[in-house]
Amino acid sequence: MSAVTLSLDEAHKLTATILIQHRTSPENAVSVARALVAAEIDGQKGHGLSRLLSYAAQAGSGKVNGEAVPRVVERAGAAVRIDAASGFAFPAIELAVHELAALAPETGIAAAGVFRSHHFGQAGYHVEKLAGRGLVGLVFGNSPKAIAPWGGSQGVFGTNPIAFAAPRPAAPPLVIDMSLSKVARGKVMVAAERDEAIPEGWALDTNGQPTTDPKAALEGTMLPAGEAKGAALVLMVEVLAAALVGAKLGFEASSFFTAEGAPPGVGQLLIAIDPEFFSGGAFDERLETLIAAILVQEGARLPGTRRLEARERAEANGIEIPKQLYTKLQALT
Repeated sequence: MSAVTLSLDEAHKLTATILIQHRTSPENAVSVARALVAAEIDGQKGHGLSRLLSYAAQAGSGKVNGEAVPRVVERAGAAVRIDAASGFAFPAIELAVHELAALAPETGIAAAGVFRSHHFGQAGYHVEKLAGRGLVGLVFGNSPKAIAPWGGSQGVFGTNPIAFAAPRPAAPPLVIDMSLSKVARGKVMVAAERDEAIPEGWALDTNGQPTTDPKAALEGTMLPAGEAKGAALVLMVEVLAAALVGAKLGFEASSFFTAEGAPPGVGQLLIAIDPEFFSGGAFDERLETLIAAILVQEGARLPGTRRLEARERAEANGIEIPKQLYTKLQALT
């Protein structure tokens, strides 16, 4: 498949321009562009520029309020509730990170719940910002139904991503980012756009049968990572990211992919921890000792190593997107 290479500046400008032309404020467009381009750079194509088509359509139809201004609606000690106002998730989570970075060093631990939110992209993107401020970060997010309860056949939960990040004194943060389906649903979306088959074992069709057809998979359900244990973890995240913050449950939320219907209204929970407080100042040494014990083994790698390598390549060479996608995006400018 032929591809088009964009510099990072070109990718940011293209993304922001399209969103602004689809009823999105310049401030929100820049926030969303940063997140989508970062995902593209990191090799997370399902959360990258392929999302821009649906984002623009949803902002244009009003399913997403592109001009929403997120705000803190409640405070209690080291906790804040943030209303994303049916807008894009990224500006709301940027507000959450700002609040947590101020609170956690004072309180040791702080939490932010975000409700009336939307697709929040690669989860690691958000907690890496907390780690960049010297904090250990956790994020949990729910999403529209895509996974059935273990033993069931109808979708109830989303793929419900989680991520963790920890600061390191002389290296980029340690970031662990995962969807709780066997693979991120965004990968299936990309396969559907490219008319490519997916491996068996990723998803089931609407009849509960294994499928390699990505379109049938999007209409059916994703299989959880870790089978029954993974399904239980998906349930846990649904409680933390939706029930706890007062957001819509996965089976109540509208699709992230279509412009029709009410806003998805999903939620996210972010937790920031001051590692120096909890470790008595020993965190850096303890973490580096652990990492050294991992890397001393031949062939062992830390999670996120490929992400860092991809960033170096993107800085030098830009990013490649399929020509078909580029043509569709150009038509929106």
